[in-house]
Amino acid sequence: MFAQAQAFSGFSVDDLGEARRFYGETLGLPVEETGQGDMRVLSLTLGGGARVFVYPKETHTPATFTILNFPVDDIDTAVAELERRGVPLERYAEFEHDEKGVVRGGGDGPAAIAWFTDPAGNVLSVLQENREN
Repeated sequence: MFAQAQAFSGFSVDDLGEARRFYGETLGLPVEETGQGDMRVLSLTLGGGARVFVYPKETHTPATFTILNFPVDDIDTAVAELERRGVPLERYAEFEHDEKGVVRGGGDGPAAIAWFTDPAGNVLSVLQENREN
């Protein structure tokens, strides 16, 4: 029934203007703002054309899990660019991070991953897949 549906995901933020600047200017994603007044929303276009709906929520609580993963060819370059753009990485006690804030793994998961947050506190990541996957 839903196999052919053009499904999309969404998440909330506490400040739509800050989200527009972060996703559009800092991360460089195409961002479209639509609606009027209190009904304004953002549509982010991801690589491959997928879209994500971002809406303001007065009682927003940041997602404590990763809401968007950005696969990259070279995580060190991506992390350096995030740092250059003023985006700090998150460090979680349950993972062993290198000096850059990257968790390097292997096995069945990504070769490397680093987390950061948007201005609303939602968790995002850059990750480099294992070459064998």
